[in-house]
Amino acid sequence: MLELSGITAGYDPRRPVVRGVSLTIAPGRSVGLLGPSGCGKSTLARVAALLHRPDSGTVVVDGDPVRGARHRATREQRTAFGVVFQQPRLAADPRMRLTDLIAEPLRATGRRAEAAAAVAALAERVGLSGELLRRRPHEVSDGQLQRACLARALVLRPRWLICDEMTAMLDASTTAALVAVVEDYRAGSGAGLLAVGHDRVLLDRWCDETVHWDELRAEKSPSGV
Repeated sequence: MLELSGITAGYDPRRPVVRGVSLTIAPGRSVGLLGPSGCGKSTLARVAALLHRPDSGTVVVDGDPVRGARHRATREQRTAFGVVFQQPRLAADPRMRLTDLIAEPLRATGRRAEAAAAVAALAERVGLSGELLRRRPHEVSDGQLQRACLARALVLRPRWLICDEMTAMLDASTTAALVAVVEDYRAGSGAGLLAVGHDRVLLDRWCDETVHWDELRAEKSPSGV
């Protein structure tokens, strides 16, 4: 279970962009979070992924309360999440080849020996050739780079996936391909999913349930990220 209770968060404590929001996702379930740009849904997604510490409220992952964000959370909690962001070029080190980008979480957690086999399997899964794996971000398209970012998100076999506008910059065929990869992974692993977006048709087709941002807010918040 992923439980966010009474979350208030932002980037200036005097002007939070999320106020008193609660959201629960059951294991293996997929929830689409729908809302307009600037409403605060991406900030909530970052809190859910343990990348941003809320000003108040609690996050509980599989029954264990989270005591901090980023490296202040336990390794077990951090590695329970795979995250894919909207803009792959902001999420990728431009100096890395795609093969190294995908393997980065394994190396960071001391599992370097698994990297070659894991990258090969995931590259095939997301549709990246060996030739593309040798390229750097500026040498591939946005869609190809987002495929690598999704592979990176899956490489530690997370129990929870956070897809924050993952397909917003992609064409229809690439969108369909990446959603299929996520669902294939979830079918095999039982992972839960929070998919953030502003496309109701996509979220309704993709997720078990779609929730509108206005349904989560305990009180109105100023425009935010």
